[in-house]
Amino acid sequence: MTAAASASPSAATSTTGPAVTSSGASSTASAASAGDKGVGPLLRGWREQRRVSQLELALRAGSSARHISFVETGRSRPSEEMVLRLAEHLDVPVRDRNALLLAAGYAPRYPETPLDDPALDALREGVERLIQGYEPYPAFVVDATYNVVAANRGIAMLLDTVPEHLLAPPLNAMRLTLHPEGLAPRIRNLREWRGHLLAQMERDIALRRSEPLRALYEEVAAYPYASEGSPEEGSPESGEGAGETVPYFALPMQIEHDGRVLSFISSISTFNTPMDVTVAELAIETLLPADPATVKYLQSLMS
Repeated sequence: MTAAASASPSAATSTTGPAVTSSGASSTASAASAGDKGVGPLLRGWREQRRVSQLELALRAGSSARHISFVETGRSRPSEEMVLRLAEHLDVPVRDRNALLLAAGYAPRYPETPLDDPALDALREGVERLIQGYEPYPAFVVDATYNVVAANRGIAMLLDTVPEHLLAPPLNAMRLTLHPEGLAPRIRNLREWRGHLLAQMERDIALRRSEPLRALYEEVAAYPYASEGSPEEGSPESGEGAGETVPYFALPMQIEHDGRVLSFISSISTFNTPMDVTVAELAIETLLPADPATVKYLQSLMS
């Protein structure tokens, strides 16, 4: 599960899958850290991480390199509008834009609404219809740390042999996929898929600077895994459709299920213009069948 083709839009909770939880981490720690550092060092950190010069940022934001320098060194206090403009051009996540505003002495601009709040009823209902409509193909929704907040029956099918202790809330997509008692032993191309997921998490950590996400990465990266011993692709043990040459257009997840090898390509969707921290950190992942045998098998489950 979880992979890397981006699209739009996404996300929320459902009662159709194996787990439903409420997301929405507190911004208290970020606010305290922001207040201690000041907006200048925070902006400089984001600019350097994005590898953008002061001059380039100034040109993007309609300012001057001198003013950017003064802001970063604390000689000039940026306006609220300037903080938001710089954050936008540095692709700063919504949660961290609030932290920048607090560090500059302004109120947070973006609320963080609990996922079970009535204000998000339309969002939850819409996404529930979306992932149900995707059945029998698997689809699920995750928050910023890959906790599953909604899933359809296609995901439940893939998890039918996972032990109960891994299915206890909060259900985490990375743990489920890479844990040696989770899906990992059934993933035929685990070396490639594991490397892909860890690289994705590294990109997310660089983008979000999230300590919980870093802790999750260190946990799952340390899981032992067997890189040898799986049946070769095309062997009799590899299931229905073995021996066929399929021209995959993206890295598939090839997973054993009920004596067959199913193959999926993953796509992740997010909101384009989120105005709420919770919504900004949600993503919906769909698993698209990557070969005719997988399509045939999944459709047979609906008949």
